[in-house]
Amino acid sequence: MACSATSTTLISSIATATTTTTKSMASPFSKNITLPNSFFGTRKSFQSRVPRSISLTRGSRSRNTFVVKASSELPLVGNIAPDFEAEAVFDQEFINVKLSDYIGKKYVILFFYPLDFTFVCPTEITAFSDRHEEFEQINTEVLGVSIDSVFSHLAWVQTDRKSGGLGDLKYPLISDVTKSISKSYGVLIPDQGVALRGLFIIDKEGVIQHSTINNLAIGRSVDETKRTLQALQYVQENPDEVCPAGWKPGEKSMKPDPKLSKDYFAAI
Repeated sequence: MACSATSTTLISSIATATTTTTKSMASPFSKNITLPNSFFGTRKSFQSRVPRSISLTRGSRSRNTFVVKASSELPLVGNIAPDFEAEAVFDQEFINVKLSDYIGKKYVILFFYPLDFTFVCPTEITAFSDRHEEFEQINTEVLGVSIDSVFSHLAWVQTDRKSGGLGDLKYPLISDVTKSISKSYGVLIPDQGVALRGLFIIDKEGVIQHSTINNLAIGRSVDETKRTLQALQYVQENPDEVCPAGWKPGEKSMKPDPKLSKDYFAAI
């Protein structure tokens, strides 16, 4: 009788494990992927054999990994940008920023970064600030977002660049302490509570026209962001034309037509 009970328990355990494994394999968006701790590594596409979770510590030299769930959200490009209202730091003061206030007025470059007082992040933030006037000239506002508090933002702005700080910035740094903004844009890493390096170009109608998401260790290009924005503005002003690879203002565009497109190909 004891043997029978043990066998029944063992079979039941195997059946339960098999069912759990089958369900996990059936959903392509539920598999576990690993990412080195802090914000130095890159997402890996294989399933972790030994999932481990660790806390994010600035300056940590540990090479352990933590588990990240792949997002099942659809791309946001072509959809209305999720609106938000949040506190921000600008000109060393606390202000409120509401995305919808820019609709009908300006294009918006909205970019996310992982954390204040880190390494790659200040190089991006200051690069956009140094060239902010160029974006102003093409009717565009830049907004930076992280999950840090406005107090952390303020302290970072008040820190000299040579000491790893930002100095005065020419655009607001938004506080997303609730992580709701990062989540709505599909860039939040749930297990870490920080955002990937997501960047979104939003047109004057509030529609997301471009997005790029870098892993944590890879900085973005201000030049490419501006080029993409200018291409977007061109095709919106010239709806019967499209911009080929690497297009820059002043270069030849293309007609999206089997016959008329030959004019472009003949000229290159």
